[in-house]
Amino acid sequence: MTAAYAPQCEFLGIRFDRLDPPAAVAAVLSLSTRSDFSYVVTPNVDHIVQLSSKDDPVLTMSYRDAALRLCDSRISSRLAYLSGIDLPVVTGSDLTADLLGQWLTREKLVVIGGDAKLHRALTLRYPLFDWQFYQPPMGVRHDAKARLDIAQFVEDAAADVVFFAIGAPQSEIVCAEILERGQARGVALCIGASLEFLTGAKTRAPLWMQRAGLEWLFRLGTEPRRLWRRYLVEGPKIFGIWRRWRKLNAGLPRAASGSSVSGCE
Repeated sequence: MTAAYAPQCEFLGIRFDRLDPPAAVAAVLSLSTRSDFSYVVTPNVDHIVQLSSKDDPVLTMSYRDAALRLCDSRISSRLAYLSGIDLPVVTGSDLTADLLGQWLTREKLVVIGGDAKLHRALTLRYPLFDWQFYQPPMGVRHDAKARLDIAQFVEDAAADVVFFAIGAPQSEIVCAEILERGQARGVALCIGASLEFLTGAKTRAPLWMQRAGLEWLFRLGTEPRRLWRRYLVEGPKIFGIWRRWRKLNAGLPRAASGSSVSGCE
């Protein structure tokens, strides 16, 4: 299911929804009131590299079937700009902070992932919400029973918003399976470490580094053993992916807005 009200553009193999942050918040709030289930993905460089380098139809489907695909990377956004495409940045962390801090009121919320310390911190920081938490085992990506247990928890909870904090691509794949089962409601957000940033369990990069597209460097400095491969080995592949995309799309006519006529709305 795709949000019909979102202008879209294909870039680097993903059909992004070109919403700015306020429009993204409004779309999520609208989806949260529905009786059916939908989910939102926020592809960053790591996600694009995974999608481009792996012939994995399940992974591809999990991004394709999302209601919204929002660009969570200033690097991707700048590469889009150099390609004549206006691709707004809506990070999962900012979207989560805006929803919890300003727009959600007394909704029923579920968190998939995190630990007891994170759960307590969220309850204390946002006491007005009706929270439910589920902590799945490690290795969800390759554990069919664990994915089924998550799906059944989400279905039973019938929450307005579900925050998936079990990383990519596990979050996206489980959401796609929940959508296919057709028994849940509300909207799920695949938001990575966003809740950990909000509660102080992890420190987010200073605003100037975020705006400069250097948040990856800050995260590498804070968690080098865990993230060195993602940012130093896998991440740079985005430039080769972009060059190949540019070659395939060379010569396409440009709209007055600067977007490719054939790929953007």
